[in-house]
Amino acid sequence: MNNHVPINTNKPTRKMMHSASIHMLVRKGLLAAGLFITAQGLAHADGLADLKAALGRLQGQAPIKATVEFKTWSKHGEGKDLDESSGLASIAIEDNSRGMQILYSRDVLSRMEAEERAKEKDQKAKTPTLTALRELNSSELRGMTNASNALSLSLEKLVFKGERAENWNGKPARVLSFEASLDKQADKDKKYVKKFEGTTEIWIAADGTPLASRSRLNISGRALLVISFDMVNNEDHVFSQVGDRLVTLRKESYNSGSGAGEKGEGRITKTLQLLQ
Repeated sequence: MNNHVPINTNKPTRKMMHSASIHMLVRKGLLAAGLFITAQGLAHADGLADLKAALGRLQGQAPIKATVEFKTWSKHGEGKDLDESSGLASIAIEDNSRGMQILYSRDVLSRMEAEERAKEKDQKAKTPTLTALRELNSSELRGMTNASNALSLSLEKLVFKGERAENWNGKPARVLSFEASLDKQADKDKKYVKKFEGTTEIWIAADGTPLASRSRLNISGRALLVISFDMVNNEDHVFSQVGDRLVTLRKESYNSGSGAGEKGEGRITKTLQLLQ
């Protein structure tokens, strides 16, 4: 009589079960990774699409009244040749369906006149009001009262790189990252550039509405074969939705440059305060 118990070759061994479990885990891991990558790719596409959709719907003409403050600082040269100046002034603007009006208060007009007279008597006289108002530019003002159009134009010169989640002022937001492309710059400028590095980040809300942006640009090159130059340009914006339009509440620009034995730097801050 055969006392041996027959072996069921169809029953999985512990080793086979362990191998199958590992195989299943690997497959699940690869699947999860694939889903993660796909989700990330979709998020990237959605973030940029959401931003463009928001810019499209925030092109309205809701009337606004505001004051814009200009604050400037700059310096050029060094030592005894150092020239440093600062400026501060404000204007009122009204933007509605009829267009945009710029209003100077009587106080501002009086200070401008006084500074002009002082400058006639002494070329070294300080002129903070006139200095600040040199930065008054109708195109830039329009960019503050209708930021969607200005931001859309900026996107045309940028290459989308990715997206990440990050809080803005304590609230959930998304950050879209871009790179500036030398190929999209003006031909007259490209021929002098040897080094070009530019990045832009735009914080957006869940519906794509822009909250803020930060741009950094570094350029170096050579002009006329003998003049080397280096330039830095940084810009920060804070946005807000007002009715059916997007406005820039604050724009801060920092510039520095050197070349041909000269160097200088400056900072310009423009702040828009809405009025009732």
